[in-house]
Amino acid sequence: MGEDRTDVRALAGLTTVVPPGDPWLGMMLAEHGAARVWAELVAGAPPPTVDEAPGDGPRIIDPERSAAHWRRWHTAAARVDVDALMAASAAAGIRFVAPTDPEWPGRLNELQAPGGRRSHGLWVRGGGDLRNLCLRSVAIVGARSATAYGEHIAAELAYDLAERSVVVVSGGAYGIDGAAHRAAHAAGSTVVVLACGLDVDYPRGHAGMFADIARTGVLVSERPVGAVPRAKDFLIRNRLIAALTPGTVVVEAGRRSGALNTASHAVDLHRVLMAVPGPVTSAMSVGCHLLLRDWQAGCVTNADDVLAQIGPLGDVPPGPVRVVTELTPESARVLDAVSRNGSGPAVIAQACGQGLEPTMRSLGLLAAAGLVERCPTGWRLPR
Repeated sequence: MGEDRTDVRALAGLTTVVPPGDPWLGMMLAEHGAARVWAELVAGAPPPTVDEAPGDGPRIIDPERSAAHWRRWHTAAARVDVDALMAASAAAGIRFVAPTDPEWPGRLNELQAPGGRRSHGLWVRGGGDLRNLCLRSVAIVGARSATAYGEHIAAELAYDLAERSVVVVSGGAYGIDGAAHRAAHAAGSTVVVLACGLDVDYPRGHAGMFADIARTGVLVSERPVGAVPRAKDFLIRNRLIAALTPGTVVVEAGRRSGALNTASHAVDLHRVLMAVPGPVTSAMSVGCHLLLRDWQAGCVTNADDVLAQIGPLGDVPPGPVRVVTELTPESARVLDAVSRNGSGPAVIAQACGQGLEPTMRSLGLLAAAGLVERCPTGWRLPR
């Protein structure tokens, strides 16, 4: 357990210094483990060696460039206090979910192919359980500068899907994303995948919406608290939107829209790709028509069309999925300290005689098992 905890802390630290989805880091983690990679990075030791599998594809490891990256990462890592990072995150209501945690969505493991832009860990904010929310989900994406037609269609689709207990996943941007999130939240739950720290409201105009969504859904990012978004982060983030769900719907997209980038990830991951047709005179429907004509996207106009395309989604029962689990002594003590009325994590940690960080981890495990739930005052036993 101690070794696993060290790996989780190392992964959290790595999110502060290494760009999300870095393939070279993924290879090092797979071969040497997070604890060793982080320790040698902080110490300024040479990077652990990895064997790149021979093949006809482009080489991932460029020795000169990799050495420069490692030096830059070391300079940043030497200034990172992981304890302070975890404490600041917990204070902001943000938890770190590693690939070994029960809350980790299994679909993300399909990003783990050698050389792929795998996810090394997620920062999560909100009362929902990320894994359970994504079991029965659909991504709805589209243009920021959407038309009234596009926003109407996105809202109608999201609301109708949410009414059928389908969780809508999107990127939190203005336009199609925002319309989908608001409608889904009004009828059910939604997942927001961001390209910045979860304490950074971007775009600023959606701060209130993000706070509302956090009550029942979740906000997700690969970047730690305080991280501001950079242009390249949005494209890297898009692979998560596609990977978390069995299918992606593009409602509106210009010829160079970022939504087409999400669509390409959906195709690469063998997800169902769908597009909504629009007026042939609209520049915001050019990308959708391209997907329909050249990418063999399924043509959808309503929630029934989407569910028909996804198919097996209908076999998943609506609502949260309870997980049978055998509690560790630590988690059992945390469960005993949780009341029906709810308490904050610091109060629970004091009551069970454990530190805040292990208590937060146990609460995450208990939530994934359906044994505790979030509430306005912190955590409580399910009603």
